[in-house]
Amino acid sequence: MNLLLAKEKINEFLLEDIGSGDLSTNSIFDKNDKDDGIFIAKQDGIVSGIDIPNIVYEILGGQASFTPHKFDGETVKAGETIGVASGSVQSLLTGERVILNLMQRMSGISTVTAQAVKTLDDPNIRICDTRKTAPGLRMFDKYSVRMGGGYNHRVGLYDGVMLKDNHIAYAGGIQQAVEKVRDKIGHMVKIEVEVERLDQVKQAVNSAVDVIMFDNRTPEEVKEFAKYVPAHITTEISGGITLQNINSYKGTNADYISLGFLTHSIKALDISFNNIKGDKIWRP
Repeated sequence: MNLLLAKEKINEFLLEDIGSGDLSTNSIFDKNDKDDGIFIAKQDGIVSGIDIPNIVYEILGGQASFTPHKFDGETVKAGETIGVASGSVQSLLTGERVILNLMQRMSGISTVTAQAVKTLDDPNIRICDTRKTAPGLRMFDKYSVRMGGGYNHRVGLYDGVMLKDNHIAYAGGIQQAVEKVRDKIGHMVKIEVEVERLDQVKQAVNSAVDVIMFDNRTPEEVKEFAKYVPAHITTEISGGITLQNINSYKGTNADYISLGFLTHSIKALDISFNNIKGDKIWRP
């Protein structure tokens, strides 16, 4: 994760939440009040966002610090300590919600990604994400997919060409769309084409695209379509795939399965932040 960009984003999130000041916290505590707090997982999952607390505390003035007990990509069990924070009570309480919102979301994405990889159970097919991320959170969402054992599709519209059904329809066909793209882009940019029928697969192959996406196809259709794609062209499956049916795509000979639900329908991992006194905190 790009920590400089993450810091810029998190600064925006804190400004949104704090506004002119934390009325609750600042009415009770002053800057000299110090204590400890502990982040605890309330359910099993995969941790992501372990850098978030220290970024938040730095933005809030550097009067608190976070010591992780778990690291991104590691498994955590319900009841286990993720990390301990120490320092200014103002910083601990004012930053609590932004930290939890991000870490819970990120850990939830990593957890469901790991579940998808395990359920598919095919080392020859990589699980990847899509652009179906929450606005403003894409870098956090995509990082979390990687921490769960998945891979990233293009980051945005700017770093890869993906010709979908509407591009193809407006252009007059796959060949016409690909030719127009090649007239405009450099040789370092890959071209992906979405297909739904066998004749489209053959057109995409003849147009020498880099990636072919089998859109909303059954496992049987994917296996049939893949026979017509040479090994140097990457294949991807997308559309209508869930944790309940992903295993049926095992052995379909595709290279990737892209899953929108990894980031657009996530369930946050339950994490709590509590005040724990003295020797009840395990310190490394």
